[in-house]
This record gives sequence, structure tokens and C-alpha cells, in this order.
Amino acid sequence: MWKRIRITVLLLILATVALETWRAQRAATSWRDTLQVAVYPINGDGSSAAAQRIQALEADSFVDIEQFIAEEVKRYEVPTLQPVRLNLQQALNTLPPLQPERPGVLDSVFWSLKMRWWVWRLPTPTLRPNVRLFVVYHDGSAGRVPTSHGLQRGQIAIAHVFADKAMQRSNAVVIAHELLHTLGATDKYDPATLEPIYPSGYAEPLATPRLPQRFCELMAGRLPGFSAPPEQPRSLAQCLIGEQTAREIGLLHP
Repeated sequence: MWKRIRITVLLLILATVALETWRAQRAATSWRDTLQVAVYPINGDGSSAAAQRIQALEADSFVDIEQFIAEEVKRYEVPTLQPVRLNLQQALNTLPPLQPERPGVLDSVFWSLKMRWWVWRLPTPTLRPNVRLFVVYHDGSAGRVPTSHGLQRGQIAIAHVFADKAMQRSNAVVIAHELLHTLGATDKYDPATLEPIYPSGYAEPLATPRLPQRFCELMAGRLPGFSAPPEQPRSLAQCLIGEQTAREIGLLHP
């Protein structure tokens, strides 16, 4: 009897969590209200460069991401006055759980659960966010940073970026890319070659000639052209949200 009661209670809890997750995801991609994004800066390597960059952040440091999404929402004729708002929070002193290298299915599931538990323990901002975005700054002297991640379940994004202020515009591309993952957008490049996948990874798939492309499809992450690997966009001014991505995040409907 008690075993059946425990199982029933557990199933009710799981059903409630699943329902709330579905509601949160649906609300985030309805585009009726402003998507509230809480941005948490983190010093990823303990460097003075990262500390100084975080110290210099201001409320409007991520406005180019807001403007890019607003322009794309308008281009898809969705009537939202301010589609997204990135709200800068106090810097965190702890790093999020590290995802295993080359994770299997179970590894990814356990990491996702650990990540959601870590986020759940953080103080809730005054304005309850739809998405929690962790921007992890690195000195970048080695020329590379860890892989970034965006989770639709839980609506959590981790963007690893360079602390150099000169990289702010290219950092914005990474941050916006991971933010759209939390809304259901999928990657549109071949992970083995980094080549954008045709046609979904092309901002203008019907262009003649096809190459080089004028713009980068944000979820492809690179400009299709004649170079190998393809060139990375220098700023969001070189990016667009393609039609498949627009469908995935609710800007277009079948």
C-alpha cells in the first residue's frame, strides 16, 4: 500500500514538473510578452582580465543582443514591443557544473539535472526570469575557451566568452546563439567540419550565386563561403535568424 502511495506521489511530482516546464517553454516562445533574461557574469579562470571585464559591465552591456532579436522579430512581423530584455545580475563566485567531454546519453542527462539543481539553489532575482544566462569570462590568452551550452529544459544557457573588450561584438554572437537554444533552436552546422548545413544553416539559401553568403545564420555560427573552415561572424550585424530557426522558436508557424 505505502509503496503504491509513494509511486503515485512521485508520478504526480514528475507530471507537475513536466507541465510547468511545458508552460514555461510555451510562454517563452509565444512572443506576447517581453522575454526576461537574467544575466550572471562569472570569472571562468580567476584571471585579472576576467575580473576587470566583469567589473566594467553595465546595464546596457548586452543591448546589441536585445536589438538584434528585436530586429529579427520585427522582420518576421511578430508584434512585440520589446521581445527580450537582458537584466544584468550580481557576478557569481562559483562555476556551473562542468559537462563531461564527449558525454553519452546518461552523462548528458545527469549533467542537465546537476545543472538545474545548481541553478535552483541560486537566489531568485527580483524580476523572475524566463531564462537564466551565465556568461563565463576567460582571459583567452590560449586563443580558445570551453564549449558553450544552451538547455531548453530548464531554460539555462552557459556562454564561455573572451574577457577582452575588443571581443564584445563577437562574444554577443555566442551569447545570442546559446540564448536561442533555450527557446528550442537547434544547431545548423556539421560538428565535424563546422560547415553550415544547407539549406537550414544558410541565412539566404535561395541566393544566386549560393556562395559566398552575405549573412550568417545565427544557429550555424559561421559564414558560408569559400574558406575552410568557414569564417566566424565578427558581430550580430552579420547574422540573421533563418526560417527553420524562426519556426523552432515560435516566430513562424507551419
